[in-house]
Amino acid sequence: MPVKSLTKLGVPLGIVLIVVMLVVPLPAMMLDLLIALNITGALLVLMVAMFIHRPLDFAAFPSVILVMTLFRLALNVSATRLVLLDGYAGKVIDTFGHFVVGGSLIVGLIVFSILLVIQFVVITNGAGRVAEVGARFTLDAMPGKQMAIDADLNSGLIDEEEARRRRAEVHAEADFHGAMDGASKFVKGDAIAAIVITLVNLLGGFAIGVAQYGMPFGDAINTYSLLSIGDGLVSQIPALLLSVATGLIVTRSVADSDMGSDIVGQIFARKMPLRVAGFGALALCVIPGLPKLPFLVAGGAMLIAASRIDDSAASTTTEAAAAAELVESPDSPEALVAEIRVDPLGLELSADLIDLVDTRTGGDLLDRVKALRRKVAGELGIVIPPVRTRDNLELPPNTYAITLFGAEVARGEAPRGTVLAIGDFLGSLPGTPTQEPVFGLEAKWIPAELRHQAEIGGATVVDRASVVTTHLSEVVHHHASRLLGREDVRLLTDIVKRSHPVVIEELTPTQLPLGEVQRVLRSLLEERIPIRDLVSIFEALSVRAAVSKDHDGLVEAARAALDPSLAAPYVIDGALHAISLEPVLEQQMLEGLRPTEQGSVIVLDPETAQNVLLGLVQAAQAAENNGVRPVLVCAPQIRAAVRRLVAPAVDRLPVLAYSELGAAREVRSVGVVGASGAHPALLAAGAHP
Repeated sequence: MPVKSLTKLGVPLGIVLIVVMLVVPLPAMMLDLLIALNITGALLVLMVAMFIHRPLDFAAFPSVILVMTLFRLALNVSATRLVLLDGYAGKVIDTFGHFVVGGSLIVGLIVFSILLVIQFVVITNGAGRVAEVGARFTLDAMPGKQMAIDADLNSGLIDEEEARRRRAEVHAEADFHGAMDGASKFVKGDAIAAIVITLVNLLGGFAIGVAQYGMPFGDAINTYSLLSIGDGLVSQIPALLLSVATGLIVTRSVADSDMGSDIVGQIFARKMPLRVAGFGALALCVIPGLPKLPFLVAGGAMLIAASRIDDSAASTTTEAAAAAELVESPDSPEALVAEIRVDPLGLELSADLIDLVDTRTGGDLLDRVKALRRKVAGELGIVIPPVRTRDNLELPPNTYAITLFGAEVARGEAPRGTVLAIGDFLGSLPGTPTQEPVFGLEAKWIPAELRHQAEIGGATVVDRASVVTTHLSEVVHHHASRLLGREDVRLLTDIVKRSHPVVIEELTPTQLPLGEVQRVLRSLLEERIPIRDLVSIFEALSVRAAVSKDHDGLVEAARAALDPSLAAPYVIDGALHAISLEPVLEQQMLEGLRPTEQGSVIVLDPETAQNVLLGLVQAAQAAENNGVRPVLVCAPQIRAAVRRLVAPAVDRLPVLAYSELGAAREVRSVGVVGASGAHPALLAAGAHP
């Protein structure tokens, strides 16, 4: 049979044999062999516990404790059977009962009691408490560790495989400490069982010897009591070894070496403690009555050990520690730089919203955020920076905040145990009225158990994670231009260069520096125009830059290269709903066109400008109330300047030139704006501006 198969069958077969030992009598010779195996196995477990680097390296330890405890109790049962039936339980127990304690019942009871106190009161009790606290702290730290792993994954510091490995390690660590909390109870129960079994052996042996075999009182005590004490000592030695191993495991922290190397290396790392301890031991020699030789030997050994420590090595260690302290100091330049560094995009959660990212309770917000990055890359053509998700204790309850370069740009609520119902008929549902954070629609946070009822009533129901993700998506689309950095543009150009090297070689840096290319791409993103077709954009910029490097001209050239995709997002059933400007106003705007360093602007008198903006707001709202998304159309010569004029008032209103309407089969007028304000029009099919 292969070794692997023997390994699989060995442990289950051994457990079955242990159970058999509880009911089947064993010969004395076999019991001696099994007792030796028990003591040796406990010593082996102790050595393994000392040589591991971290607790998870011995993840099977809780199961080993259970098996070893069951094995030892089975030996107790077998030994008790032999002691009571034959008055003899093998050479091992007999030797422990006569030689180890000198054949004295009193001495044996005292030694046995001391071992029980050491195991039960000191080691087992302390190990159980450490295991309990360790399990609690490990479970409490799991959400934070999961968030740290996901943050590293989102920031690109680790890949998906490494993240899965770390998550599995976090879960394994929690499972291990939880199992150790229970396993420590096995050790405590074993100590109690040892007391009970020994008392039963003492009383039972005395009763059998005197009543059944008619032995004299002294002979019964001498025979059965010493054997019972020997059995107790034989059991307590491996039990004590396992208790020590348990204490070592639960108090072991993660290190780069085994426990022996750590202890020796840390105790003998410095001269001064050894010198003080050595001279202290020698000073005790002056006390009258104390033996001089033991303290001279101990103090001399300390001084000799101190003299053998390399000063240069100690100095190097001290310098390394000082350097590490300098790096870790909160006032060091590195630490200060880390403090002032801001994340391009962040999501902060109040303490009671941590369940959104806790996978143990079904929280999938971090997975949705990662999916959002892929979605934005497919929609806009840019790779947004990783979203740093963290908790913020300063936020009010049920609140999340979205930050951009360290500044809060949006905030919302996501009460725990609720869902967001959006609709017009929510009055009959209990909950907290609110507004949908993206479009400002009337909504209400209702208890999650009423979700089905709200859907039957015609409401659109959205879970909390979807609300946060949608809000974050809107913020990303709105601020996409700010998120496009110089390094991002360099990455995009490098990607295009792999497939179209000539396009990049002609464009940058020959005709346009990278910074100007970034400005053009940002201008496109400001108007929510995807830049996925970088090849067409770069080719258009290359042609335009040969004639003029005017920023507005470059942007319009890039837009022309992307036509007809500019109008496509706003076309519904082949129709485009447009707000137009009166010809007189367009002429006035054309005459008021003025070039600036930031692009052309339109100069209008304040009253006209206010009327125009108010009219656009009214026309856009009227169209949206009719269920359509309008666009503003104007002459190509003033399109860029009109966009700058209307953006502060109606940022969501796209501005297209007449030449950019090719994607629409028909254009329906939903309003006309003049110098005196808006003149809303009915939705007339085929009415061209």
